[in-house]
Amino acid sequence: MNIDRAVMAFAGLVILVSVALAFYVHIYWLAVPAFVGFNLLQAAFTGFCPLAKILGAFGMKSGCAF
Repeated sequence: MNIDRAVMAFAGLVILVSVALAFYVHIYWLAVPAFVGFNLLQAAFTGFCPLAKILGAFGMKSGCAF
């Protein structure tokens, strides 16, 4: 798995878990997917993704996996 796929998988997981928490626990959990969405949007325009930097520091490879 490369960094791009790991970031998308992590973002999707965080969004699904926090929406479930908002449904079952408290509506304020919807702040988490809002933050994730904002971060994905700014990463699309700036090219800076904090999670990608962290994963790269841990040795995960970027680019195509072929």
